[in-house]
Amino acid sequence: MSARRIPSRLLLRASLAACLGAALALPAMSLQAHEGHGDEAAAPVSGDAPRRQADGSVFLPKASQRQIEIRTLPVTPGPLPRTLELNATVIMDPHKGGRVQSMLAGRLEPGPAGLPSVGQKVKKGQVLAYVVPSAGQIERSNQSALLAELQAARSLAEKRLARLQELADTVPRKDIEAAESEVKSLKGRIAAVGGGLSNRDTLVAPVTGVIAAANGMAGQIVEARDIIFEVVDPDSLHIEAMAYTPLAAEAIEAASVAVSEGGAGAGPAAPRVIPLEFLGAVRRLKEQALPVIFDNHSAGVGQWLALGQPVKVQVRLKGTLEAAAVPATALVKNPSNETILWVKRSPELFEPRAIRYQPLDGARVAVTQGLAPGDRVVVQGAPLLNQVR
Repeated sequence: MSARRIPSRLLLRASLAACLGAALALPAMSLQAHEGHGDEAAAPVSGDAPRRQADGSVFLPKASQRQIEIRTLPVTPGPLPRTLELNATVIMDPHKGGRVQSMLAGRLEPGPAGLPSVGQKVKKGQVLAYVVPSAGQIERSNQSALLAELQAARSLAEKRLARLQELADTVPRKDIEAAESEVKSLKGRIAAVGGGLSNRDTLVAPVTGVIAAANGMAGQIVEARDIIFEVVDPDSLHIEAMAYTPLAAEAIEAASVAVSEGGAGAGPAAPRVIPLEFLGAVRRLKEQALPVIFDNHSAGVGQWLALGQPVKVQVRLKGTLEAAAVPATALVKNPSNETILWVKRSPELFEPRAIRYQPLDGARVAVTQGLAPGDRVVVQGAPLLNQVR
């Protein structure tokens, strides 16, 4: 059977359709190629820029690490002492501090060296100010009248004494002694009444120390028992901590308080740890807690602690726990407000680790979960590393 022949007219029509389709597709392909080249030029990707990875880790080149001063340390879990952190307040040492109060109502006057200012050093017994007693007009008038009567009586008694002394040979000795006693009594009463009108209450420093509070001004009217000055020894302050469970003296091995030494603009710095001595616990509730008193005698501590300052006291208890010691400055918060540490996974890659920790000594914390032996933890520059997005 012979093959059927395709008409030449149909062949010509098919070839023309193929050529037209190819011609129409050519501009579209050219346009797509041009647009793709434009996108690639508009959004170049650099491999050396710090960036947050999809899994939450951070890529940080060595140059950026040196710029923000990243420092890491390997951690090794081991036995660490058990600690308890208590909220506390700095209070006055009753043996080396005191208050200056007015014993009567009156007007405040400066002392020989003027009114002391806050921070000024004073010595025990130093005169700080005077209080001139205030009295009503009728009371002062009555005292003035009584003083005039006593002065007149004294004058008569002195004249009578003089006459009796001239007649000493004829007058009994007991009459002369009675006259002398009357003159002496009148002088004492005059001095007492006159002192009530003009005497001043002298305010003196009860201890040697520094003026911590000054609540008086020249000419100020004060009432009895008003606190005019507070004097403290800055190197001897007490710490009152609040414990919600009773603490026995035999369960406490040591205690300390951490204070920051960094000034304005100094950035985060390792806190200074001040050792404390346990004095005792009050067996009466205060603000639904038991006050625990600690003593401190570290020289120069007054430049970091002030009366009424809130602090955190780390109490070291007997017993140990298995944990890794990490500087407290390495702790940061993630977007979920969880406490994390940054661990160096490779030379330029850091990953966040959610952890559980307990306070250790104010400068360090004990990480109980989240770290493995040999992990290199970022101990400096962690807040800056945490901000990379």
